[in-house]
Amino acid sequence: MNRTWHLRIRKTHRYLGLFIGIQFLLWTLGGLYFSWSSLDDIHGDHLKRPAKTMPLSVSLVSPSIPIQLLSQRGVSGSLLGVQLIEVLGKPVYQLSYQLTDSNGQTMRHVQLADTQTGNLRAELTKTEAVALAQQRFAGSSAVEQVEYLTTTNGHHEYREKPLPAYAVTFQQPAHAIVYVAAQLGAVQTIRTDPWRVFDLLWMLHTMDYQGRDDINNGLLRAFSILGLLTISSGFARVGGPTVFCVIAPLPAQSQPGAKINNCLIYVSSNQFL
Repeated sequence: MNRTWHLRIRKTHRYLGLFIGIQFLLWTLGGLYFSWSSLDDIHGDHLKRPAKTMPLSVSLVSPSIPIQLLSQRGVSGSLLGVQLIEVLGKPVYQLSYQLTDSNGQTMRHVQLADTQTGNLRAELTKTEAVALAQQRFAGSSAVEQVEYLTTTNGHHEYREKPLPAYAVTFQQPAHAIVYVAAQLGAVQTIRTDPWRVFDLLWMLHTMDYQGRDDINNGLLRAFSILGLLTISSGFARVGGPTVFCVIAPLPAQSQPGAKINNCLIYVSSNQFL
């Protein structure tokens, strides 16, 4: 490889390194955090109490009763399933069904029903949601604030989960928030500060600044190719000529009026980087 090409590769390697060096640093920091963190702690599993079970002797009406009541309300969608859940010590049916709008879009809905009478019941109230959050949360039971969510965006920590929901914030060091889906009658997730740090680093890692989870986005692909070029240009430099400047003082009388600050510049090349 001649000297001209070596200098071009050297400049390319230098400028690529400057351009994507920050992203390399973010990838490294994210990788360190991910590898040194427990996913159970990130997900807040240590702060969740298991849901209560129900005895086999529990008295239940047939699920067909609330299904018929739902049909009488004019719901003409498709039944997806019936699930028995526990809400504050009481068994409740969770009826899942699907509706199709005029544009052909399908939407999943959930209706709660009393298992003792078969009557359809409303979504959880604020008081019920707070009580359910306290029941399932293993930390401090002191509630700091409660927020009712009807919409979220791609950056919200409760994104792409069932709405409406209650966000119950507890007074504890990790600023834990328990999210309770009002129509489902169940706790969905717990978010803490370690999860928020993980979420930020994951966004920077995937370079998906909209939804955070698209690992096939064009920006990530472009920086991956640039990273490969940076590494390749570094390997290409091995074995090429290297320029050394050896500076030696000159007698002032040897070059009267010289404008090189009394230095002799010696250029050599070898085969070592």
